[in-house]
Order: sequence, then structure tokens, then C-alpha cells
Amino acid sequence: MKRKVTAILLAAAFTMGVFTGCGNAKNEAKGSQSKAEEYQIGISQFAEHGSLDNCREGFLEGLKEEGIEEGKNLTVTYKNAAADMGTAGQIADTFVSDQADLICAIATPSAQTAYNAAMDMGIPVIYTAVTDTAAAQLTDEEGNPVGEVTGTSDQLPIEEQLKMIREMLPEAKTIGIMYTTSEANSISAIETYEKLAPEYGFTIEKAGITATADIPLAAESLLSKVDCMTNLTDNTVVNSLTTILEKATKKSIPVFGSEIEQVKLGCLAAEGLDYVELGKQTGRMAAKVLKGEAKASEMTAEVIEGSSLYINTETAETLGIQIPESLNERAAEVFETISK
Repeated sequence: MKRKVTAILLAAAFTMGVFTGCGNAKNEAKGSQSKAEEYQIGISQFAEHGSLDNCREGFLEGLKEEGIEEGKNLTVTYKNAAADMGTAGQIADTFVSDQADLICAIATPSAQTAYNAAMDMGIPVIYTAVTDTAAAQLTDEEGNPVGEVTGTSDQLPIEEQLKMIREMLPEAKTIGIMYTTSEANSISAIETYEKLAPEYGFTIEKAGITATADIPLAAESLLSKVDCMTNLTDNTVVNSLTTILEKATKKSIPVFGSEIEQVKLGCLAAEGLDYVELGKQTGRMAAKVLKGEAKASEMTAEVIEGSSLYINTETAETLGIQIPESLNERAAEVFETISK
């Protein structure tokens, strides 16, 4: 079944991406192995920040594990949309025009625009870091693909995050969340937060934004109403995380992250995912499609299992927060400094 996914494409004129290498090996049919066993793929990344960069790194590692390696039998064209939907659409159109053997789309907006562009051309799209694949209209509710498109979800371990916040801040009552109103991932995550928060004695205060320029004022307003903030994998918000952290630190309000890179930047802690491993999982899926072992439409979306706790002790010291020993003991990694 083929259908357009919902994605608002704004006109934009941006210089796009960086080409790495060049190649002319094409598959006779997209998604099947070429006679020369050489592949040309496009990677469309919606924004440049740690978690998405880790996805890209892991994706290429996953392909390499399956014998598909850049510089040997793989040519990669990488482009970054700089968090702009219009640019993401232009990138997707370019990859289709270039007749890529496969498009790797990193984050929901890139996945939506890539599938919109490729669905009628038979070019498979393998995505990663899409939190709610059904809300993004890339799968049905059971995780079955809507066409030649599949990949991995970075569905947040929200209940584990709430448990950790309650243990870290036993007196806290209100959690603030900033999100982009056009990101399906963020809306879905907030719905889950609002559903589960009362079980842990929290209420959720949210602030919606439409663009990066909205963040400073939205942060000031939100920080005046909450005991702490928790951050999603919202691309626009993550791009301005240092701004949010600076404002929060001045008010002595802790900000929790959703993955390791956000904790490195100064979030107090996160019960989060390993995005390199998520990327590897995606790369292995892509390898099956490129080798002709499976079609994207035959592979249900996958979710990485488990989560890990990350803590930043410099942030804790700055905020005067004592980390419970139980959390220190089970932390996968503890950072004693803030990345600059």
C-alpha cells in the first residue's frame, strides 16, 4: 500500500549537504543486489546534533558488519537539512533524481520527506530515530510498513525516566517539556508523559514552539512554572539545548535529557538509548534490503531493547543536588564535566 505521509514542506533555499565520493554503480532494481555488488546510497539527516550523528555512525558500522563498506563496495552521499523541512524535501528529491539504491533517513521529518519522494520510484527508504512510526504514517499501528519503507524507532523509555526523576527529586511536583508543535515524535511522547506522570506524583507543564526563535521566551516562561524539565528527542529543541541549560542553571532548575549526548552537554541525567547501537540495528536492516534478502515492505519496524542511565556529576554539584547512591551504582556512565 502506498500513501503520502503527512509532512509540511516549507519553501527554503539552503545550500545542502556534503558529497562524499562518487559512484555510478546502480542496481537493476532498487532494493536488490547489483551484479557488481556495489551500492550507492543517500543519507538524509534532519539536523546536526549528537544523537543523530551517532545514528549515522552506527548505521555505517551496521552496514560494514554485513560486508557493505564505504570506499570498497559502497558510495555514500550525505546531506543535512539543518532542521528545515523544505531542505529535507529538496534532499529527498535529489536522492531520487540520482537514482540512489537506498535512502537512509535519520529522524522523522527526513523519513517522511524521503518516503514521499521515493514511494513511486521503487527506491527503499530505511529510517532511524523515528519515535512513533504510526503517528508519522510510516507504519500501521502494528508496525507494518505502508510501502517500501521501514527502520528503527527510538521510542523513549518514558516510565523509566519518570521513575528516575522521582528518585532523584523526591519533592518535585511539576515537570516542564518544550516541544515543536509540528513534530509527530514530540506530540506522541508528551501524550505518554501526561498519561504516566500522575502515577509518579507529577504534573506536566508543556510549551510548544514552531521555530528556534521561539525557544528563549518559551524557556523563560516554562522555567517559571516547573520544578524541573525533561527533554525529548525533539530536533529543534535539542539544537538549542545549550540555551535552555544556561537559563535553567541560572534558576537552579535541573534539566533531564533523553540520551547520552544531552547529558554530556549538561543535562543532569537521562534514562536513555544508545543511538550508535540503534544506528547499527538500522544498518543491518538496510544490508538485507541492498543484498536482496528482503524487501523493506516485508520488514516490520524495530525498537531497540532496554535503556541505560547516564549522570552528570558536575551539573549535580552546580545545582546542589545529591545523587542517590542507588542511581550512582546502576549508572552506565557518569560524566564529571560538561562538554563545551
